[in-house]
Amino acid sequence: MKAALVKQLDGIFRVEDVEIAQPIGKEVLVQVRASGLCHSDLHLAQTDFGIPLPAVYGHELSGVVEAIGPEVTEFQVGDHVVASLIQFCGHCFPCHDGRTYQCDHPHETVRDEAAAPRLRYQDSPLGQAFGTGGFAEKALVHQNQLVAIPKEMPFAQAALLACGTVTGAGAVLNTAKVRPGESVAVIGIGGVGLNVISGAVLASAGRIIAIDKQPAKEALARKFGATDFINPDDGDPVAVLKDLIPRGVDHAFEVIGLKSTAEIAIKMLRTGGTAYMIGAHKPGSAIDLNVQDDLVGLQKSVRGVYMGSSNFKHDIPMYANLYLQGRLNLDDLLSREIDISEINDAYRELESGMIARSVITSFR
Repeated sequence: MKAALVKQLDGIFRVEDVEIAQPIGKEVLVQVRASGLCHSDLHLAQTDFGIPLPAVYGHELSGVVEAIGPEVTEFQVGDHVVASLIQFCGHCFPCHDGRTYQCDHPHETVRDEAAAPRLRYQDSPLGQAFGTGGFAEKALVHQNQLVAIPKEMPFAQAALLACGTVTGAGAVLNTAKVRPGESVAVIGIGGVGLNVISGAVLASAGRIIAIDKQPAKEALARKFGATDFINPDDGDPVAVLKDLIPRGVDHAFEVIGLKSTAEIAIKMLRTGGTAYMIGAHKPGSAIDLNVQDDLVGLQKSVRGVYMGSSNFKHDIPMYANLYLQGRLNLDDLLSREIDISEINDAYRELESGMIARSVITSFR
């Protein structure tokens, strides 16, 4: 089968022929129908996060169950599914508490080192990032990383639920628990940032302020429900925001992953407000924080967010149904559908900031 491999940390995905095993235990073989290009995969292909190479990346995938292992209990051949990079065991305390994204034993979703590898390339084992490996014609995934979706759900839109939606909307609904009427600032209006806006709309936020350097993003942000738009190139974004909301916002979501934007998010808060760090920062990165003034004096909070604090077995079907009801905008997140051979060009488009998401739907 064809798969896009990362062989070295140069940000290049190389399409090669690889071999995939048959499912054992609780594994499910999925015929991939759509795989979204999340910026995180490009970041991982450029920066050393400790993932052994070569490897197949891709964690926003949807498809059809082709075969199941003998211990699979949740799925049948023909089911439509979405995979998540959240790896959970199902029996530790965080899992029992509904916090699968904080699982103590995520390694239980991958094969034991003594077993044959799931993927092989040129007769050697091939890594599978996050246990998904969605940039491929097929994916072999533990049943704990899959969830069934309605068959009327389009595959391309369904793939976007796997990361962008659960991360962005989840940060609003699960982590921040935004209440009706509260104010929200979103720094970075890419795929995840647009989902933050969608989550704020679902939460009935009173003011939703989108912040991005791309002027073209304003129309898209407002289409998703932003009430205001700030371009940092037009002036100090904190001062502009304080003109709109003098006391500052209740919640600020930083989706880019930069020191400067993380610190801006904190400065935008009202007394007692919270900044949420969603963007992937480089390993070892740090921010400057005035503990006495910000944390003690103004009682601000800073919170890291992983995958929108999502229990995806519950949340992805919920978002799918909201989409089918016309209450969650996924169509405008889908910039274009591509063949796997176009993956590098599509990532260059994504880096330009001019599009939200491209999705692989063809493997010619």
